[in-house]
Amino acid sequence: MKRLVIASLLGAVSLSACAQSPPPAVAAKPGAEAKGASTSPAPTTVAGTPDARAVAAIRKLNAQVRIDRVGAAPMPGYREVIVGGQTIYVSDDGRYLMQGNLYDNATKTDLSQASLGSLRRELLKTVPASDRIIFAPPNPKYTLSVFTDIECGYCRKLHSEIAEYNKRGIAIEYLAFPRMGLGSPDHKKMIAVWCATDRKKALTDAKAGKDIGMKDCTNPVTMQYDLGQRMGLTGTPMLINSDGAQLPGYMPPAEMRAALDKMAAEAAVKPTTGA
Repeated sequence: MKRLVIASLLGAVSLSACAQSPPPAVAAKPGAEAKGASTSPAPTTVAGTPDARAVAAIRKLNAQVRIDRVGAAPMPGYREVIVGGQTIYVSDDGRYLMQGNLYDNATKTDLSQASLGSLRRELLKTVPASDRIIFAPPNPKYTLSVFTDIECGYCRKLHSEIAEYNKRGIAIEYLAFPRMGLGSPDHKKMIAVWCATDRKKALTDAKAGKDIGMKDCTNPVTMQYDLGQRMGLTGTPMLINSDGAQLPGYMPPAEMRAALDKMAAEAAVKPTTGA
């Protein structure tokens, strides 16, 4: 996907199995646009404040960049700006910029990921259950939001074991992320899935390489693709737990349950961070 700030600042390393940079997105057809797409406004700042100077510093690099959040950084003298799913730290005077993860040695906490987790939770709330494709047991212990692609091998691997994830108390709620970009054949196939009468069967068939036929309708695929970019997605599948934390991509069901148990235990003993 296209990063929105200079590459030296926003070079990303994928944590997912099917990382691939798609060609620049092209405009989708009207029917492919998301119904009720949520496009939250850019943060409002007051002229002359550190927040305003931080925004101006980012805009100086790219006037078109979308800024999702700006506010005080955990370290004094800096503002924290979330841009394209990445965290940038800008000095209060707007002169210096740093990109990378900020760790608190005292609490053993990745503060940058805590901030991103907070943003991811907010963004995921904009996606109703009716716009997701959900595979869930009756009373799940954990729920994962999974940005998926039809062609990605590890997306297919994960889906082939969906019954076992459910058996282990893990609900999988799929969101669309056509990694080859908007307007690509991959994008059109995902629209066909979301426009199918039986989305679950259509997704299962598409991931198995079956022809599901091309359909078009008002659908959330483009909006979900945009959300994935704003959440820092660099490859599929991207898995996000209910706290907004990102898991490292595909894991077998038993390992996934163990990882979620560990994350829940750690969250129970750590102080709350982020908004």
